[in-house]
Amino acid sequence: MIRITPRRRPTRRMALGAALGLVAALGLSACSGSDPLATDSPQATGSAVDRPLVVGSADFPESKIIAEIYAGALKGAGIEATTKPGIGAREAYVGAVKDGSADIVPDYSGNLLTYFDKNATEASAGDIINALKKAVPKGLGVLKASKAEDKDSLVVTAATAEKYDLKSIADLAKVCDQIVLGAPPEFKERAYGLPGLKSTYDCTPKSFEPISDGGGPVTVKALITNQIQVADIFTTSPAIKDNGLVVLQDPKDNFIANQVLPLVKTDVVSQQAADALNKVSAELTTEDLIELNGYVSGDAKLDPVEAAAEWLQEKGLAGK
Repeated sequence: MIRITPRRRPTRRMALGAALGLVAALGLSACSGSDPLATDSPQATGSAVDRPLVVGSADFPESKIIAEIYAGALKGAGIEATTKPGIGAREAYVGAVKDGSADIVPDYSGNLLTYFDKNATEASAGDIINALKKAVPKGLGVLKASKAEDKDSLVVTAATAEKYDLKSIADLAKVCDQIVLGAPPEFKERAYGLPGLKSTYDCTPKSFEPISDGGGPVTVKALITNQIQVADIFTTSPAIKDNGLVVLQDPKDNFIANQVLPLVKTDVVSQQAADALNKVSAELTTEDLIELNGYVSGDAKLDPVEAAAEWLQEKGLAGK
């Protein structure tokens, strides 16, 4: 587990500058392998390129951190790589991989599946990965999924959990008509949102409060001041732990699995690059994401490059 003190730069025996230097080793990518979706250990089909691989990201901190981790792991493996952070929403960064302006982006298995197949009904981690392999369009591929997961969750304060004896969404359903639910506006229409809560748990809240900060500080403030009694907050938000909030269990998988994994352009990402990225997936955990998000968005105010370099050094993926 990584350890960073709440300062702008981490305090470690080895200075962060040295860690960044270690991840900066450059090299050429290796030769091609087989179909990236054919086995449990996906392999890229691309040949070596005469330019750095471009790792893009969505426009939020966690995606930028993971992109820097991917790029640093590639450099640690002797592969030239650069980052293109903040491309935009899924439509924008998937388009960037399709048109070749990015070669790799971090994504989330469940949401990526429903992006490619709006009729997908898979909910569990394994089923989603199997379906995603079939849904990814030609020219794109997904590599190994990590244990790290970031998905929607319904969250309440400890006081609300105690008042209504809440441990799960099934418990919430019994008192759903007494609570106000706060979430992004799209939650009202999304399959996992109000429609899903109704169809899966027969839970229809007394009212719905749209809050447009993606489960951020405005949502958290509304929750802890009891303006709303339940909120949709992503599971890797540091605010959950920082405020002693309670994540309600989801026994019927209303919120589908969303494991972090690389989406790649298969004709340029080599086997050597795929191996380096798969090593990241083998190490990255949900707890890592929570800590990294806290370091970047919390008091430490680390740059995603700094946070990524520290994680890579800690996991032995920074190279020599």
